[in-house]
Amino acid sequence: MDSTRQLKYARLIQKEIGDIFQREGPDFYGKAFVTVMGVRVSPDLGIARVYLSVFGAKDPQGTIDQIESHNKEIRKRLGNRIRHQARIIPELKFFLDDSLDYAEKIDKLLRDSKGKDDERSVDPGENSSEQ
Repeated sequence: MDSTRQLKYARLIQKEIGDIFQREGPDFYGKAFVTVMGVRVSPDLGIARVYLSVFGAKDPQGTIDQIESHNKEIRKRLGNRIRHQARIIPELKFFLDDSLDYAEKIDKLLRDSKGKDDERSVDPGENSSEQ
């Protein structure tokens, strides 16, 4: 369970990294659309795990790798933005957040399952006349 302090710090980092990506994103990862889906901060506030969702890229993990290669520059820009609000500028670790893809896959499975159920329960009256 994250403390209130961790949650506040995570929200601040999420907002600022999102703003950095919005304004300066193409410098880091090209033409893909990257969204900061969430941030989890370690109890000592020294490490921030940033979960990103990538749209419009053929290789989302490659985009994450590009962002990771600019990690120091992103951390420096984050530090310039939050230096008056935080003592510690955390080490950033970027991860691909595929929760939207997973939710879409589950939704598709549910729709397919519902379609099969509808086919099975065509009309109960038709089945009773065959008996």
